[in-house]
Amino acid sequence: MDWSRFDAAFAECYSSDMGAPAKSVRLMVGLHYLKYAFNETDESVVARWVENPYWQYFCGYTHMQHVCPIHPTCMTKWRHRVGDARLAEMLAETIDLAVRQKHLPEKDLQRVIVDTTVQEKNITHPTDSKLLFRAIVKLAQAARREGITLRQTYVRVGKFGAIRAARYAHAKQFGRMQRENRRLKTYVGRLIRDIRRKAAGVSDKLAKLLELAERLICQQPQDKNKLYSLHEPDVRCIAKGKAHKRYEFGQKVSVATTNRGNWIVATMMVPGNPYDGHTLAGTLAAVETITGIAVA
Repeated sequence: MDWSRFDAAFAECYSSDMGAPAKSVRLMVGLHYLKYAFNETDESVVARWVENPYWQYFCGYTHMQHVCPIHPTCMTKWRHRVGDARLAEMLAETIDLAVRQKHLPEKDLQRVIVDTTVQEKNITHPTDSKLLFRAIVKLAQAARREGITLRQTYVRVGKFGAIRAARYAHAKQFGRMQRENRRLKTYVGRLIRDIRRKAAGVSDKLAKLLELAERLICQQPQDKNKLYSLHEPDVRCIAKGKAHKRYEFGQKVSVATTNRGNWIVATMMVPGNPYDGHTLAGTLAAVETITGIAVA
């Protein structure tokens, strides 16, 4: 593998005269390769790296390390810093390595198969009562951080209201369930108004939370682009016609593979839930950018 390629690609993201000395590019790139190859999380790949000398050698270390040199959150910060365009270099190097090792003929890169799937987010199944109660908790916590004294937090009564709504739904007493949901909406609305009255200056984080809370209490069952999660507001409810899973909550992803061999040559996250045919042009352009070969 050509590790010097990553040094050149990520050079603009590093500074030699600012802050603490940065971790090596090979370490960060190697950890991400291992993460996706073995389907690990940021936390688990760092934990396994410490006890696996083969992984350490892959990341450029020649002696056994007993402590990982980074914290798992550093991987998230590093991804945000380098951006999506530079991260595509990892996939490009994988494809180039396969071509150099003669595992992938170049002619196979001229014909690809493009399809879309859903990348599910790590959220619970969204219900009105659950979302409204989470909004109550988050608003109360945000007000406490901002030093705002609320007339009432509604956390305790909101918890019991969410429990009652879930029990009524289980018993198919939907009228009573809707009554509890309306009560929870009232609590959220009171918190929003109380915070806006007492906040001298609203921070960006609190303003975003207030906007999401207002969007939550205003949305109707038949609305489009509904809010399904407060910490993942971009989540969409997508139906792909699967027999075992009627609806999936996440974001649409377009994937391109070679016609022969099924080598993944491009992936692209698609905002919203567009028609699959409308994602084709962007995915083919990404294939040509990554592989450097025009698709026939």
